[in-house]
Amino acid sequence: MRFATVALIVAVALPFPFPVVAQARFEIAVPAAMRATPVTGRMYVFVTRHDDVEPRLQVRHESDCTSFFGVDVTQLAAGTPGVVGGSTLGYPVTSLKDIPAGDYYVQGLLNVYSEFRRADGHTLWLHDDQWEGQQFNKSPGNLVSAVRKVHLDPAKGDTIRLELTRVLPPIDLPPDSKWVKHIKIQSKILTAWWGRPIYLGATVLLPRGYETDTARRYPTVYEQGHFNLRPPFGFSTDSSSETPEQRAARLARSAREPGFEFYSAWSSANFPRMIAVTFQHPTPYFDDSYAVNSAN
Repeated sequence: MRFATVALIVAVALPFPFPVVAQARFEIAVPAAMRATPVTGRMYVFVTRHDDVEPRLQVRHESDCTSFFGVDVTQLAAGTPGVVGGSTLGYPVTSLKDIPAGDYYVQGLLNVYSEFRRADGHTLWLHDDQWEGQQFNKSPGNLVSAVRKVHLDPAKGDTIRLELTRVLPPIDLPPDSKWVKHIKIQSKILTAWWGRPIYLGATVLLPRGYETDTARRYPTVYEQGHFNLRPPFGFSTDSSSETPEQRAARLARSAREPGFEFYSAWSSANFPRMIAVTFQHPTPYFDDSYAVNSAN
């Protein structure tokens, strides 16, 4: 009887083996030919059913955007993969496990981080903005894979391997014109604080007659918003008609008139003469910051 009791206790105490649940996963690696030294950053995979543009370019703030998942990598050696699996957080789908089985277009991306040795003694690894406004899916120097069409079934233990074989190119900067000027300077104060070169910029919209009426002083309107290189107030000399998609996008941002309509008014003889300015002040944390909560 005593032996039977002990046997029962042991049987209850020992854990029953649970079956291992197979899960799909992505392994994303940087080949040595692309980068021989270890890299720190955040590795992403984008999963979409649409192939009209690259999956990385289908990401936006809305909750119906393309699903993507990200994982931090630290000093990742060439050829060693970053792994995105069922426990990796994503948006708008929380987990890879929640994606329905089917055919998808997938793409990997590495948002490359740089070391910032700040003046306060802290050392941080963050993305160094490349004048794209902290848009990780477009930032020059980031690494991306080719787009692949795969059959994805999260319930199966398939491993999808991607190699990051392309470097995103520099941003195409808009040229200056009679009406619009672009300014970019290195900030000595911010550079000293962050321990790396930090830049500030502005896009300036000039009034009619500015180049000839050199003695005149003008009132100035400052437009504060998120990072962009476009002229203030949507100003545009492009007379092309808006597509329905462009009109919808404009009205989603604001109720103002089309850019060419504003240009026609701005350049007319009766429009009040003034200067308009927008700012570029990206930080390693976000696409803008320095103009906020500042006495200046």
